[in-house]
Amino acid sequence: MKAGTNLEKVLVSGMFAVTAEAGPPKGTSAAVMQRKAELLRHCCDATNVTDNQTAIVRMSSLAGCVLLKQQGVDPVMQIVCRDRNRIAIQSDVLGAIALGIGNILCLSGDHQMFGNHPTAKNVFDIDSIQLIQALKAMRDEKKFICGDDISGEVPLFIGAAANPYADPFEFRVTRLAKKVKAGADFIQTQAVYDVAKFAKWMEMVTDQGLDKQTHILAGVIPIRSAGMARYMRDYVSGVSVPDEVVTRMEQAKDAKEEGAGVAIELIEQLKEIPGIHGVHIMAVGWEDIVPEIVKQAGLLPRPVL
Repeated sequence: MKAGTNLEKVLVSGMFAVTAEAGPPKGTSAAVMQRKAELLRHCCDATNVTDNQTAIVRMSSLAGCVLLKQQGVDPVMQIVCRDRNRIAIQSDVLGAIALGIGNILCLSGDHQMFGNHPTAKNVFDIDSIQLIQALKAMRDEKKFICGDDISGEVPLFIGAAANPYADPFEFRVTRLAKKVKAGADFIQTQAVYDVAKFAKWMEMVTDQGLDKQTHILAGVIPIRSAGMARYMRDYVSGVSVPDEVVTRMEQAKDAKEEGAGVAIELIEQLKEIPGIHGVHIMAVGWEDIVPEIVKQAGLLPRPVL
Protein backbone atom coordinates (compact mmCIF):
# COMPACT_ATOMS: atom_id res chain seq x y z
CA MET A 1 0.00 0.00 0.00
CA LYS A 2 1.31 3.43 -0.93
CA ALA A 3 2.42 5.54 2.04
CA GLY A 4 -0.34 7.96 2.96
CA THR A 5 -0.01 10.08 6.09
CA ASN A 6 3.08 12.13 6.87
CA LEU A 7 3.84 9.87 9.84
CA GLU A 8 3.65 6.79 7.65
CA LYS A 9 5.93 8.33 5.03
CA VAL A 10 8.57 9.26 7.65
CA LEU A 11 8.54 5.80 9.26
CA VAL A 12 8.45 3.86 5.97
CA SER A 13 11.40 5.92 4.70
CA GLY A 14 13.43 4.73 7.70
CA MET A 15 13.88 8.16 9.30
CA PHE A 16 13.75 8.63 13.07
CA ALA A 17 10.22 9.91 13.74
CA VAL A 18 9.03 12.46 16.29
CA THR A 19 5.41 12.53 17.45
CA ALA A 20 3.86 14.69 20.16
CA GLU A 21 0.58 14.94 22.01
CA ALA A 22 -2.00 17.73 22.11
CA GLY A 23 -4.57 17.39 24.87
CA PRO A 24 -7.93 18.88 23.83
CA PRO A 25 -9.61 21.43 26.12
CA LYS A 26 -12.33 20.83 28.71
CA GLY A 27 -14.41 23.22 26.65
CA THR A 28 -15.32 24.48 23.21
CA SER A 29 -12.39 26.72 22.26
CA ALA A 30 -10.91 25.90 18.85
CA ALA A 31 -8.15 28.43 19.63
CA VAL A 32 -6.65 26.06 22.24
CA MET A 33 -6.00 23.40 19.59
CA GLN A 34 -4.91 25.98 17.01
CA ARG A 35 -2.26 27.32 19.41
CA LYS A 36 -0.97 23.80 20.09
CA ALA A 37 -0.84 23.16 16.35
CA GLU A 38 1.30 26.28 15.89
CA LEU A 39 3.69 25.11 18.61
CA LEU A 40 4.06 21.56 17.32
CA ARG A 41 3.77 21.85 13.54
CA HIS A 42 7.46 22.38 12.78
CA CYS A 43 8.98 20.09 15.42
CA CYS A 44 7.11 16.81 14.95
CA ASP A 45 5.87 14.55 12.19
CA ALA A 46 2.43 13.91 13.69
CA THR A 47 0.48 14.87 16.80
CA ASN A 48 -1.84 12.67 18.87
CA VAL A 49 -5.15 14.01 20.15
CA THR A 50 -6.24 12.17 23.28
CA ASP A 51 -9.71 10.64 23.64
CA ASN A 52 -11.16 11.72 27.02
CA GLN A 53 -7.87 10.84 28.70
CA THR A 54 -8.07 9.60 32.33
CA ALA A 55 -11.85 9.36 31.75
CA ILE A 56 -12.27 13.14 32.02
CA VAL A 57 -14.61 14.83 29.54
CA ARG A 58 -12.85 16.89 26.90
CA MET A 59 -13.39 18.01 23.32
CA SER A 60 -13.58 14.92 21.09
CA SER A 61 -10.42 13.54 19.54
CA LEU A 62 -12.07 13.70 16.11
CA ALA A 63 -12.79 17.43 16.42
CA GLY A 64 -9.31 18.10 17.81
CA CYS A 65 -7.75 16.22 14.89
CA VAL A 66 -9.72 18.27 12.36
CA LEU A 67 -8.53 21.50 14.00
CA LEU A 68 -4.90 20.29 13.85
CA LYS A 69 -5.31 19.21 10.23
CA GLN A 70 -6.61 22.68 9.32
CA GLN A 71 -3.34 24.11 10.73
CA GLY A 72 -1.15 21.79 8.64
CA VAL A 73 -0.44 19.18 11.33
CA ASP A 74 -0.71 15.44 10.62
CA PRO A 75 -3.08 14.25 13.38
CA VAL A 76 -3.20 10.90 15.17
CA MET A 77 -6.74 10.22 16.36
CA GLN A 78 -6.87 8.22 19.57
CA ILE A 79 -9.84 5.87 20.05
CA VAL A 80 -10.57 4.22 23.39
CA CYS A 81 -12.84 1.19 23.72
CA ARG A 82 -14.31 2.45 27.01
CA ASP A 83 -16.95 4.82 25.64
CA ARG A 84 -18.28 3.42 22.35
CA ASN A 85 -19.53 0.17 20.95
CA ARG A 86 -18.38 -1.27 17.62
CA ILE A 87 -21.09 0.59 15.68
CA ALA A 88 -20.04 4.03 16.98
CA ILE A 89 -16.32 3.27 16.65
CA GLN A 90 -16.56 2.19 13.00
CA SER A 91 -18.77 5.20 12.27
CA ASP A 92 -16.16 7.56 13.78
CA VAL A 93 -13.42 5.91 11.72
CA LEU A 94 -15.37 6.47 8.48
CA GLY A 95 -15.91 10.10 9.46
CA ALA A 96 -12.23 10.58 10.31
CA ILE A 97 -11.14 9.22 6.93
CA ALA A 98 -13.65 11.45 5.12
CA LEU A 99 -12.08 14.43 6.95
CA GLY A 100 -8.55 13.44 5.92
CA ILE A 101 -7.42 11.81 9.17
CA GLY A 102 -5.45 8.62 8.47
CA ASN A 103 -3.52 7.82 11.67
CA ILE A 104 -5.51 6.08 14.40
CA LEU A 105 -4.17 4.88 17.77
CA CYS A 106 -6.17 2.03 19.35
CA LEU A 107 -6.44 2.02 23.15
CA SER A 108 -8.50 0.29 25.82
CA GLY A 109 -8.95 3.51 27.82
CA ASP A 110 -8.63 4.37 31.51
CA HIS A 111 -11.48 3.05 33.67
CA GLN A 112 -14.20 5.65 34.30
CA MET A 113 -13.80 5.34 38.10
CA PHE A 114 -10.61 7.43 37.72
CA GLY A 115 -12.38 10.28 35.92
CA ASN A 116 -14.99 12.96 36.60
CA HIS A 117 -17.99 10.71 35.84
CA PRO A 118 -17.21 7.64 37.97
CA THR A 119 -20.82 6.36 37.79
CA ALA A 120 -20.82 6.39 33.95
CA LYS A 121 -21.40 3.05 32.24
CA ASN A 122 -18.35 1.74 30.42
CA VAL A 123 -18.76 -0.08 27.12
CA PHE A 124 -15.65 -2.15 26.32
CA ASP A 125 -17.65 -3.88 23.58
CA ILE A 126 -14.33 -4.76 21.92
CA ASP A 127 -10.81 -4.50 23.34
CA SER A 128 -7.80 -2.72 21.86
CA ILE A 129 -6.54 -5.82 20.01
CA GLN A 130 -9.96 -6.45 18.46
CA LEU A 131 -10.08 -2.75 17.51
CA ILE A 132 -6.75 -3.10 15.68
CA GLN A 133 -8.08 -6.18 13.86
CA ALA A 134 -11.28 -4.32 12.94
CA LEU A 135 -9.36 -1.35 11.47
CA LYS A 136 -7.10 -3.70 9.50
CA ALA A 137 -10.15 -5.46 8.02
CA MET A 138 -11.73 -2.09 7.20
CA ARG A 139 -8.55 -1.07 5.36
CA ASP A 140 -7.39 -4.30 3.71
CA GLU A 141 -10.68 -6.07 3.03
CA LYS A 142 -13.00 -3.03 3.02
CA LYS A 143 -15.28 -4.91 5.43
CA PHE A 144 -17.05 -3.89 8.61
CA ILE A 145 -16.83 -6.19 11.66
CA CYS A 146 -20.21 -7.68 10.66
CA GLY A 147 -18.85 -8.60 7.22
CA ASP A 148 -20.71 -5.95 5.20
CA ASP A 149 -18.76 -4.11 2.49
CA ILE A 150 -17.43 -0.56 2.93
CA SER A 151 -17.72 1.78 -0.05
CA GLY A 152 -14.74 3.96 -0.92
CA GLU A 153 -11.08 3.71 0.01
CA VAL A 154 -10.06 3.20 3.65
CA PRO A 155 -6.49 4.52 3.97
CA LEU A 156 -5.40 3.91 7.57
CA PHE A 157 -2.11 3.85 9.45
CA ILE A 158 -2.93 1.83 12.54
CA GLY A 159 -1.26 2.45 15.88
CA ALA A 160 -1.26 0.79 19.29
CA ALA A 161 0.24 1.42 22.71
CA ALA A 162 2.73 -0.74 24.60
CA ASN A 163 3.78 -0.68 28.23
CA PRO A 164 7.28 -2.12 28.67
CA TYR A 165 7.15 -1.83 32.49
CA ALA A 166 3.87 -3.43 33.59
CA ASP A 167 3.95 -6.76 35.40
CA PRO A 168 4.52 -9.50 34.55
CA PHE A 169 7.48 -8.06 32.61
CA GLU A 170 8.01 -11.23 30.52
CA PHE A 171 4.44 -11.02 29.22
CA ARG A 172 4.88 -7.50 27.82
CA VAL A 173 6.51 -8.67 24.58
CA THR A 174 3.86 -11.39 24.13
CA ARG A 175 1.16 -8.72 24.33
CA LEU A 176 3.06 -6.52 21.87
CA ALA A 177 3.35 -9.48 19.48
CA LYS A 178 -0.45 -9.93 19.62
CA LYS A 179 -0.96 -6.28 18.66
CA VAL A 180 1.55 -6.55 15.81
CA LYS A 181 -0.13 -9.74 14.56
CA ALA A 182 -3.52 -7.99 14.75
CA GLY A 183 -2.20 -5.32 12.39
CA ALA A 184 -0.51 -2.49 14.32
CA ASP A 185 1.66 -0.49 11.90
CA PHE A 186 3.22 1.60 14.66
CA ILE A 187 3.57 1.41 18.44
CA GLN A 188 3.85 4.27 20.94
CA THR A 189 5.16 3.15 24.33
CA GLN A 190 4.44 4.32 27.85
CA ALA A 191 6.94 6.87 29.20
CA VAL A 192 10.52 5.66 29.52
CA TYR A 193 12.70 6.76 32.47
CA ASP A 194 14.37 3.48 33.36
CA VAL A 195 16.41 3.12 30.16
CA ALA A 196 18.18 -0.08 31.22
CA LYS A 197 14.89 -1.94 31.74
CA PHE A 198 13.50 -0.51 28.49
CA ALA A 199 16.62 -1.66 26.62
CA LYS A 200 16.07 -5.16 28.03
CA TRP A 201 12.48 -5.08 26.74
CA MET A 202 13.69 -3.90 23.33
CA GLU A 203 16.20 -6.74 23.26
CA MET A 204 13.30 -9.19 23.69
CA VAL A 205 11.38 -7.29 20.98
CA THR A 206 14.25 -7.44 18.49
CA ASP A 207 14.95 -11.13 19.33
CA GLN A 208 11.44 -11.87 18.07
CA GLY A 209 11.93 -9.63 15.03
CA LEU A 210 8.95 -7.46 16.00
CA ASP A 211 10.88 -4.26 15.25
CA LYS A 212 10.94 -5.40 11.60
CA GLN A 213 7.16 -5.89 11.56
CA THR A 214 6.09 -2.60 13.17
CA HIS A 215 7.54 0.85 13.95
CA ILE A 216 8.29 1.42 17.64
CA LEU A 217 8.28 4.95 19.09
CA ALA A 218 9.53 5.30 22.67
CA GLY A 219 7.43 7.47 24.97
CA VAL A 220 8.95 10.49 26.73
CA ILE A 221 7.11 12.60 29.33
CA PRO A 222 9.00 15.78 30.31
CA ILE A 223 8.75 16.31 34.09
CA ARG A 224 7.80 19.82 35.23
CA SER A 225 8.42 19.56 38.97
CA ALA A 226 9.78 17.39 41.77
CA GLY A 227 6.19 16.78 42.89
CA MET A 228 5.27 15.43 39.46
CA ALA A 229 8.31 13.12 39.54
CA ARG A 230 7.32 11.77 42.97
CA TYR A 231 3.69 11.34 41.92
CA MET A 232 4.64 9.42 38.78
CA ARG A 233 7.05 7.22 40.73
CA ASP A 234 4.55 6.42 43.50
CA TYR A 235 1.09 6.46 41.92
CA VAL A 236 1.17 6.07 38.12
CA SER A 237 0.91 2.38 37.33
CA GLY A 238 3.11 1.12 34.55
CA VAL A 239 5.62 3.98 34.80
CA SER A 240 9.00 3.25 36.33
CA VAL A 241 10.68 6.45 37.57
CA PRO A 242 14.09 5.73 39.15
CA ASP A 243 14.82 7.43 42.49
CA GLU A 244 17.80 9.23 40.97
CA VAL A 245 15.49 11.09 38.57
CA VAL A 246 13.30 12.18 41.52
CA THR A 247 16.38 13.28 43.50
CA ARG A 248 17.67 15.21 40.51
CA MET A 249 14.37 17.08 40.21
CA GLU A 250 14.28 17.78 43.97
CA GLN A 251 17.79 19.25 43.94
CA ALA A 252 17.36 21.32 40.77
CA LYS A 253 17.50 25.13 40.97
CA ASP A 254 15.07 25.34 38.05
CA ALA A 255 12.81 22.28 37.98
CA LYS A 256 11.35 22.89 34.51
CA GLU A 257 14.80 23.36 32.99
CA GLU A 258 16.01 20.19 34.71
CA GLY A 259 12.94 18.27 33.54
CA ALA A 260 13.56 19.33 29.95
CA GLY A 261 17.21 18.33 30.37
CA VAL A 262 16.22 14.86 31.60
CA ALA A 263 13.93 14.44 28.56
CA ILE A 264 16.70 15.48 26.14
CA GLU A 265 19.16 13.02 27.74
CA LEU A 266 16.56 10.24 27.55
CA ILE A 267 16.01 10.88 23.83
CA GLU A 268 19.79 10.80 23.22
CA GLN A 269 19.94 7.37 24.93
CA LEU A 270 16.82 6.06 23.19
CA LYS A 271 18.23 6.95 19.77
CA GLU A 272 21.06 4.45 20.42
CA ILE A 273 18.81 1.48 21.25
CA PRO A 274 18.48 -0.98 18.33
CA GLY A 275 14.96 -1.32 16.95
CA ILE A 276 13.68 2.12 17.99
CA HIS A 277 12.11 4.07 15.11
CA GLY A 278 11.29 7.32 16.89
CA VAL A 279 10.07 9.06 20.03
CA HIS A 280 6.61 10.07 21.22
CA ILE A 281 6.80 13.18 23.44
CA MET A 282 3.85 13.55 25.83
CA ALA A 283 4.23 16.99 27.41
CA VAL A 284 0.88 16.97 29.21
CA GLY A 285 -0.24 20.60 29.43
CA TRP A 286 3.33 21.72 28.67
CA GLU A 287 3.39 21.62 24.88
CA ASP A 288 5.48 24.82 24.84
CA ILE A 289 8.57 22.84 25.81
CA VAL A 290 8.38 20.33 22.94
CA PRO A 291 10.06 22.47 20.22
CA GLU A 292 13.02 23.15 22.54
CA ILE A 293 13.41 19.48 23.50
CA VAL A 294 13.29 18.37 19.85
CA LYS A 295 15.83 21.05 18.90
CA GLN A 296 18.24 20.25 21.75
CA ALA A 297 17.99 16.53 20.98
CA GLY A 298 19.26 17.22 17.46
CA LEU A 299 16.01 16.21 15.77
CA LEU A 300 15.36 19.38 13.76
CA PRO A 301 14.56 20.14 11.03
CA ARG A 302 11.86 17.53 10.51
CA PRO A 303 11.72 15.97 7.02
CA VAL A 304 9.29 17.34 4.44
CA LEU A 305 8.03 14.41 2.37
